Amino acid sequence: MTDARQVIDNEVKSNDVVLFMKGTPQFPMCGFSSQVVQILNYLGVPYKGVNVLEDEGVRQGIKDYSNWPTIPQLYVKGEFIGGCDITREMFQAGELQQLFADKGIQVQQNA
Repeated sequence: MTDARQVIDNEVKSNDVVLFMKGTPQFPMCGFSSQVVQILNYLGVPYKGVNVLEDEGVRQGIKDYSNWPTIPQLYVKGEFIGGCDITREMFQAGELQQLFADKGIQVQQNA
C-alpha cells in the first residue's frame, strides 16, 4: 500500500491542480467526476486528471490519503479541497475562483 500512497503523494505535490477521478478529463466515467471536469475546464485552469479506475491501490489509497470516502477528489497546491459537491458549491459562490487566485493559479474564465 505504501506504493499507492507514494504515487498519490507525488501527484499531489508535483502538480498545482490534481483531480483524482473515475475516467480521464477527456472521458469522465461518472457524473460527479464529469461535473468537476466541467468546472475546471470552464475556469480554464490547467490540471492533471488521475484515473483511479486504472489502479485499485490508488482508488482505495486516495480515500485513505484524504480521509474522504468518495471520488472525485480535488487538490490544489497540495491541499485537499473536496469532492464534487464542495467543488460545485465553492464554484457557484465564487470561492473556488478566489482560492485559485490566492494560490497564484491563473483562471481564464469567460464569464
